[in-house]
Amino acid sequence: MSDNTTTWFTSWFDTPFYHILYKDRDDTEAHAFMDTLTNYLNIPEGGTILDLACGKGRHARYLNQIGYNVIGADLSENSIEFAKQFENNMLHFEVHDMCKPYPKQFDGVFNLFTSFGYFDDDADNLKTIAAIKENLNTVGFGVIDFMNSTFVIDNLVPEEVKTVDGIDFYLKRYVDDGYIVKDITFTADDDTYNFQERVRAFTLADFELLFEQAGVHLLEIFGDYNLGKFNTKTSERLVMIFK
Repeated sequence: MSDNTTTWFTSWFDTPFYHILYKDRDDTEAHAFMDTLTNYLNIPEGGTILDLACGKGRHARYLNQIGYNVIGADLSENSIEFAKQFENNMLHFEVHDMCKPYPKQFDGVFNLFTSFGYFDDDADNLKTIAAIKENLNTVGFGVIDFMNSTFVIDNLVPEEVKTVDGIDFYLKRYVDDGYIVKDITFTADDDTYNFQERVRAFTLADFELLFEQAGVHLLEIFGDYNLGKFNTKTSERLVMIFK
C-alpha cells in the first residue's frame, strides 16, 4: 500500500503511525511552557482557552488540569476521538477547521508546536489568523508557537532513520519552493507507506505581513519556551503574542 496526498495533514495526522513516530515528545517541556505562558498572559483561573490544532490534546489536557476551561479543536477526526476520553465539564474536544472562526470567544487562543503553515493556498494562512482574531474576547491574546525557520534550515539533518516500536522510519528533509519538507517512508504489517510533511518556512517578516493584512497587533516575540529573547540565528522557536 502506498499513501500519498496533496493535503498531507488530512491523512498523515489521522494515521496511528504519526503518533508512533512522535511519541517521544517532551510533555514536561510542554507543561512548563503552558505554566510560563498562562502566567505571563495573566489568564485568570477558570479562564477560557481554545487550543487550535490540538492533536490528541496534550496541551489542552494540561491547561485544564491547571484550572482553565479549554476547548481543543483539530481537523483530525481520529485525534479528536482519542482526546474525547479525557473530557469533563471544563474540557471539550471538537473537529474543527482552523481556517474558520470557532463560534465562541476566548481569553486565549493558542496555536502550538508548529501547527501553522500547512496550507498550499496562502489565503488559508491569512484566514486562520483572521479567525483567531475573531475568537478573542476584549481581553484575550492570540499565541502562535512556530519553528524558527532560519534556525531549522541552517541545522537541517538531510537524512536519518528513526526506529520506534519496531518500525524503521526513513526520514528525508529538504527545502522546496518555500516549504520545509520531510519525506517519511516505512514498512508496517508488510505494507509500505509514504507520507510527506510540508510546512511553509515562514519568517518573522512573513508573519508580520500576515498580521498586518489581518488587522492584528503583534505585541511580543520570544525565541524559546522560557520566553527568552528571539534571535533569528540561534533561537529554536518563534513564539508570537498578538491581539
